[in-house]
Amino acid sequence: MTAGKGLCPHVTIVTAFPEFFGDFLSTSILGRAVKNGLVRVDLVDLREFGRGGYRQIDDYAFGSGGMVLAAPQLLDALNEARRRGGGEPFVVYPSPQGALLTQDIVETLAQQEHVVIFCGHYEGMDERFVEREVDLEVSVGDCVLTGGEIPAMMIVDAISRLVPGVVGRGGPAGGELSSAVAEDSFYRGMLDHPHYTRPASWEGLDVPPVLLSGNEAEVLAWRRARAVERTLSRRPDLLARAAIGDYLAGGVYLAARLTEGESLEALAALSGLCRFYGLGRPFLMVSDPERRRALGRETTPLDPAPRIVGGWRRLLEWIRSHEGDAPLLTVQVQSGPVEGALHCLEVKRRCLEWRGPVLFLLAGGEGPEEGEVLVTSLMRGPEDLPLEVRAAIALDRFLGKR
Repeated sequence: MTAGKGLCPHVTIVTAFPEFFGDFLSTSILGRAVKNGLVRVDLVDLREFGRGGYRQIDDYAFGSGGMVLAAPQLLDALNEARRRGGGEPFVVYPSPQGALLTQDIVETLAQQEHVVIFCGHYEGMDERFVEREVDLEVSVGDCVLTGGEIPAMMIVDAISRLVPGVVGRGGPAGGELSSAVAEDSFYRGMLDHPHYTRPASWEGLDVPPVLLSGNEAEVLAWRRARAVERTLSRRPDLLARAAIGDYLAGGVYLAARLTEGESLEALAALSGLCRFYGLGRPFLMVSDPERRRALGRETTPLDPAPRIVGGWRRLLEWIRSHEGDAPLLTVQVQSGPVEGALHCLEVKRRCLEWRGPVLFLLAGGEGPEEGEVLVTSLMRGPEDLPLEVRAAIALDRFLGKR
């Protein structure tokens, strides 16, 4: 049972202050999600497992310092959470020492059957309990809060947005997320585009005309372009995990110069990769006319069947016929290190800034005589990788489809 399959995610929050969550779990979008059974959130009161007449849940830190939540009481609370969930949960502890909470982590948590979040207080939780029972420590930023309740709310809210039907019009039956979520900052690795509402003109500031045009294709292109601008100017570090395929201004193509040893199985794999990444038919450059004719017969059943061309001139003619006069950016992908090769992050940045088609070339030697050519390498050491492996690494590295 996972949230990713459209089922209700289950989160249990262990806290000394359960009343903190009353309005949070009953208001607005999350309140509706809980009421409609799209999200299940249980609260476990840590003080119910306190010791003595004062229901003590903490004690003085050894070696001086403040108060620390005690391991025996924490374990009792965890066992109660286990009982409610009916299995072994994934335990999360928000703390300043944890990994920075990112969308990737949120998506990982959304795939868990049962997540238990412990809200720390004072100096934190006994380290023995953390080491033995906690699966993941997360930090919501380089700051210190009075307790873990606010980070717990952030985690629950972020997980809930990934459940179909919680935001927008998507529903569990179809298992589809709404466009509001799919276009969010970080969901594809990029920042979100700007948003506007009425009035169209406010204190001398006008909404961009394209948003008033009613042309859905132009609006989408404008939004993707603005998302690129924001990401490159504000958070270029996000490119390391960004899937840029949907944000490129022109068409995207894959070409390879074949060697004698390439098998039909390798070409079938290449076609499958192009189909998966939405690139259409791959281009195969073969200089020998007889071999071109033979390959044409052999590859006809492939889906999609490759376009077999004699060389650069025919390849560029085909791209120009579909892209007009837009300049071409060619990315030559080498297996091993090459002098002057660019890091893949720099290649991503330049692809996003390019205002025309992009061609990924799996071939050595010279590139096209027109347009801009970038060279990048897949490995630091010399590697003799098969064609289909080079293609898979390159496409995943740059286009990274979810």
